Amino acid sequence: MFKKMGIYLEMIKIEHTLFTLPFAFMGALVGSVSVHGVLPSWAQIGWIVMALFGARSAAFGLNRMIDQVIDKKNPRTANRAIPAGLLKTIEVVVFTIISFILLFWAAIELSPLAVKLLPIAVFMLVIYSYTKRFTWLCHVILGMTTSLAALGGWVAVTNSADLSAMIFYITLSFWTAGFDIIYAIQDMEFDKKEGLYSIPARFGIYSSLKIARVFHMITAIGFIALFFTSSLSWWYFAGMLISLGILFYEHFILSPKDMSKLQMAFFTMNSVLSIIVFSFTLVDLVVQTA
Repeated sequence: MFKKMGIYLEMIKIEHTLFTLPFAFMGALVGSVSVHGVLPSWAQIGWIVMALFGARSAAFGLNRMIDQVIDKKNPRTANRAIPAGLLKTIEVVVFTIISFILLFWAAIELSPLAVKLLPIAVFMLVIYSYTKRFTWLCHVILGMTTSLAALGGWVAVTNSADLSAMIFYITLSFWTAGFDIIYAIQDMEFDKKEGLYSIPARFGIYSSLKIARVFHMITAIGFIALFFTSSLSWWYFAGMLISLGILFYEHFILSPKDMSKLQMAFFTMNSVLSIIVFSFTLVDLVVQTA
């Protein structure tokens, strides 16, 4: 049982929650303090965790089912659960259905607007896995899909989405799209061979890194704009400056001639960034509401 559980957790890349969970919590914190003047309740946080787990699990389940033929051909992904025979397709189907049920349940418990926006979220979760078959903008669509977690956290506790919420959403969409472009460089030659679409396959390493830098410049502008449009103060600003330094370093350690630190730039740097922004935001809002 524990072995099977480990396979499911590996399939949904549970370690990648370090990208999304801190920002989902941040959306809930900033939204709640901005609109209601108080921190969200523990019950709300619990339902947000369930919603995020359900959404991520459903998204990865769908992706693994939709991409199983492609994954089997790609040496980097051939050992994933379905192509490696560790899970049957029907098992992933059941897992995905249960995950959607958890998402729906949590949304109902959180806010009416969250329920109304569910069809959009489900559509984005489904369509993303197909985008690499017809557009190199798949990275942007991934960013827009993943960042729904942060926007969802905001909507969950406020039942609204104001200018600050949309700035937060757009900021994280470009952040995710930027580091996904970097990650996709690993599969550039495979994508070309299989006729799949990605920015690295379309534009090459040099231009891809430049596009990722532009996306992360937009991210930096967005984080700054959030400071001026929300209730955040100087604790957040300090954490934001540290995070922007991390973004700069992420691109500093990569070059078209040396991609040896790609995994560090993709996973380590971005995980640290999300934790730092969230931690400083938490301190900021706890101090404000104390």
